[in-house]
Amino acid sequence: MKRILVPIDFSKEAENAARVAAHIARKTGSEIYLVHMLELPVTTVDPAEMNAISSEPQIIYFMKLAHEKFEKFINLPFFKGLKVVESVQFQHAFSGIIAESEKSNIDLIVMGSQGASGLQEMFIGSNTEKVVRRSKIPVLVIKKEVDKFEVNDMIFASDFNKESKTTFQRVANFAKLFDAKIHLLYINTIHNFNTTKNIEKRIADFMDDFDFSNYTTMIYNDISIEKGILSYARDIDADLIALNTHGRSGLSQLFNGSIGQELANHALRPVITFKI
Repeated sequence: MKRILVPIDFSKEAENAARVAAHIARKTGSEIYLVHMLELPVTTVDPAEMNAISSEPQIIYFMKLAHEKFEKFINLPFFKGLKVVESVQFQHAFSGIIAESEKSNIDLIVMGSQGASGLQEMFIGSNTEKVVRRSKIPVLVIKKEVDKFEVNDMIFASDFNKESKTTFQRVANFAKLFDAKIHLLYINTIHNFNTTKNIEKRIADFMDDFDFSNYTTMIYNDISIEKGILSYARDIDADLIALNTHGRSGLSQLFNGSIGQELANHALRPVITFKI
């Protein structure tokens, strides 16, 4: 891991995400890219004239205000000693985050899960699920303040089919950064019921292709996939929930399309998603 992107709207949620990113950067020697998407009202900017916006007095005001906020933000104590790259861009938040992650060869996006009124109505919160759904790289969603980001127990919730194997090595690599134990979790519901014997065989076959031994397995019964994941996370006091996503089509069949986005928006625990 070399580059971590943190979308910034100068809210408390953005600060929470940045603090976690800084901790990961120290462990991995990564650079942090802070990006602020300045979404101006459509009445202010003609999309056909985006290259000329810097000359508009109102634009100059917003840019100056953004840079003043950035100057204060990057002086937060947890950034000390880290390489931090900052940028202010005129783009719609969601598309701008994806574009920046691709342009700068970002390895991980860390986002807060709620936004706030500020310089303008910014993006963190409403666009989180769009980034989770569309990002080609892992997205770590931080819901609340984390004094020190440590991962000892990490849940990987999956249906453990062949398609899910394409991302598990990245899940394992992330766990190894923290010497974390992965709890392989299959949620059994009445609508997606399977026998214990079949599930155990599926998980064993799944893990045969990986050189990773620091894990446990759990088959958990609940009324829904989301409730099962959250309940088990509470049971073991998990530090992180990891999921696969399918982009536009949602998660794999077991997860019925939108569990990844729902957990990213509603779980108090950090959630990290890996696109299949």
